[in-house]
Amino acid sequence: MRQYSLCNDPRETQRYLIAVMHTADSRGGSRAMHQVVNVGDCIEIGPPRNHFPLAPGAARSLLLAGGIGITPIICMSERLAGDRADFSVHYCARSPQRAAFVQRIAQSGYADRVTFHYSEGTQEQRVDLRGLLAAPDGRTHLYVCGPAGFMDAVIAAALAHGWCEDQVHREYFAAAPREHGGDTAFDIRIASSGAIVHVASDVTALQALAANGIALPSSCEQGVCGSCLTRVLGGEPDHRDLYLSAGQHARNDQFTPCCSRSQSPMLTLDL
Repeated sequence: MRQYSLCNDPRETQRYLIAVMHTADSRGGSRAMHQVVNVGDCIEIGPPRNHFPLAPGAARSLLLAGGIGITPIICMSERLAGDRADFSVHYCARSPQRAAFVQRIAQSGYADRVTFHYSEGTQEQRVDLRGLLAAPDGRTHLYVCGPAGFMDAVIAAALAHGWCEDQVHREYFAAAPREHGGDTAFDIRIASSGAIVHVASDVTALQALAANGIALPSSCEQGVCGSCLTRVLGGEPDHRDLYLSAGQHARNDQFTPCCSRSQSPMLTLDL
């Protein structure tokens, strides 16, 4: 199971449009979409879920896309243009050949709001995050999507220049590889039954729960999509996800069992 961003005009209700980049390091989803799925095949899907919504009432929107991260950004652009909202888009890619939807954007009614940046081009073509994010006004919301390194750089620059965290919105596609050699075991108490589930150092909480007959919804298994988000009633999680904000991490009242672990010997979960 994989999640993909819908990237067609939200006013189109007769179809879903997604874009899947063919990557050499695919975990299976990209490869299957390009090599296995054919025209006319029937595919089982779930209902859409919006983890990356536009903030209602924003005076202005600044949208930054990196690579295939343009997929949700282009859908947002269609919506904002249809609402005649104030927005601008900065699309960063390695080169024009590696950028998606260039022709579609050029033919859109908001083409003059989009600036392309190419890292393999001249210095003038590259994005200047410092200049772009240097003057937060408290009324503009920032949206960013793309590779983890790109997003981390944008978010760090925004926060360094005084952007309020509540005005910075992001959607990660994948988490960066993480070293698990120092992981330790912990226990989970199931609040409804009092049962104790042991999580060994080499398995995830999601896997341990499933092995004990407690199957939670899951998709990315990297802490990106939020499908497995579970309420925490006791203990201190070791947050390793990219889904929750820093403020949500600080509250320690929910965690993602697909990748996060525990700082305390036991976590009590609302299951």
